[in-house]
Amino acid sequence: MPAVVRGGRRANVASAPKRGNAPKGSSGRGRAAPRNVGGVPGKMAALGRLDLSPRAVVLSICAGVAVLALVLATGARADRIGQSFHQGVDEVTTGMGLSLRRVHITGASAEAEPAIQRALDVRSGQPITSIDLAALQTSVQAVGWVREARVVRLLPDTLIVEVKEHDRLAVWQTGGRVFVIDGEGRAIRGADPGRYPKLPLVVGVGADKAARDILPLLRERPRLMSRIDALVRVDERRWDLRLRDGGLIQLPAVKQEAALIQLDALDQRERLLELGFARIDLRTEGQVAVRPGAGA
Repeated sequence: MPAVVRGGRRANVASAPKRGNAPKGSSGRGRAAPRNVGGVPGKMAALGRLDLSPRAVVLSICAGVAVLALVLATGARADRIGQSFHQGVDEVTTGMGLSLRRVHITGASAEAEPAIQRALDVRSGQPITSIDLAALQTSVQAVGWVREARVVRLLPDTLIVEVKEHDRLAVWQTGGRVFVIDGEGRAIRGADPGRYPKLPLVVGVGADKAARDILPLLRERPRLMSRIDALVRVDERRWDLRLRDGGLIQLPAVKQEAALIQLDALDQRERLLELGFARIDLRTEGQVAVRPGAGA
């Protein structure tokens, strides 16, 4: 295209840039950076373009299952690592002299102590700091003799086991079997009735629970208590007191204490228990019926 000369200067019309072609705001040093439309950051915009096709979801689930399988496969190894760590700690504490050497049991009878020792299940020389005191307490309290237990660790090498045993209230005979019962009428597991000849004998169904009410009343009257051979529960309602000389005292179903007070007063006045009799009937309130014995 021919050059046009204006004002004595030569200019190439074709090479002159057209107005309006350059981007708005351009500085003339290259293209301007694109703007974020609507103010959405670039990373958030990229999240919007994630591939959530079914194929991508399936691949994600498979990857998660693979990771879970890897964790499970290494679980046994993790357990072994944990065991090795605890073993190392035990060796350190043992090396410091913190190992079990002595066990002191207090409050236990000679009959109950062997069962308590078996329940402890500890060995000399084991690290004392790793002993589970709560587990030992639970084990000791499971022994039939024990009502309460407390286990204390006394560093560097001693365990203290404090126990409170069930009280021995009576020997209970029922259905051809014999038990030692406590103050609540519960049979004490492991207790040998033959070792308690001085405990009162209660006989019959329901005698185990009713004994805790009648025995304190009888112990307040030692003259009568010393003569009793057995207390027999009748129809789960009342007591017959069988004496060593063969006599029988029949107590009422209610107001037992009033009947015993009446009997005690009569005995102190007339020495009734020394006379010998076959039966004393106290079942009727306010009356005492006496049947003499053969030698009376």
